[in-house]
Amino acid sequence: MSDFIRIDYSILSVTELVTASLAGDRDAFGELFQRHERQVFAIAYRRLSDRDEADEMVQDVFIQAWRKLSQLSQAEAFSGWLRQITVRMSINRGTRRAKLAFIDQEILEATAESGQDAQAELVREETRKRLHEQLAQLKELDRATLVAYYIEEQSMLQMAEHFGAPVGTIKRRLHTARQRLAVACQDLAAC
Repeated sequence: MSDFIRIDYSILSVTELVTASLAGDRDAFGELFQRHERQVFAIAYRRLSDRDEADEMVQDVFIQAWRKLSQLSQAEAFSGWLRQITVRMSINRGTRRAKLAFIDQEILEATAESGQDAQAELVREETRKRLHEQLAQLKELDRATLVAYYIEEQSMLQMAEHFGAPVGTIKRRLHTARQRLAVACQDLAAC
């Protein structure tokens, strides 16, 4: 009778999990999925504004990550690499789906229930969509900086660690990214 060694994947680092996954260990990749599933969903949902599509996107992103894992040059960079896959796939999906000229039924119902001015709500929704479109047009570093600070609500210290740069550099990047977004959004009153 052979003894099976049970590995506790929860104590392994991301680097160790990636290395094990590259060796074909599906359970290690399952742990990577568990650790990053919510982050991938959050990014996809922010870009697509649809829970069902974001759920589907999570599956697609991890399938793509499994297929392309051998292309990851540094195992410790897995989180950022996965985030880039998610952003790219979300942008692609968002541009492929049909652009509807009318407002979502849920927004109309919420507006009617809350008693808010329907026209003002429609303007805010359109402005939000256009802002996200302009954000998607920025260079990757500018977009990643703005997303990390405003959407993921990372602190300057967290961003410095995430981007591997000093806090002063992060502040400069954030300032520059804001300016570039402002230029791109000059025709939007809400920017």
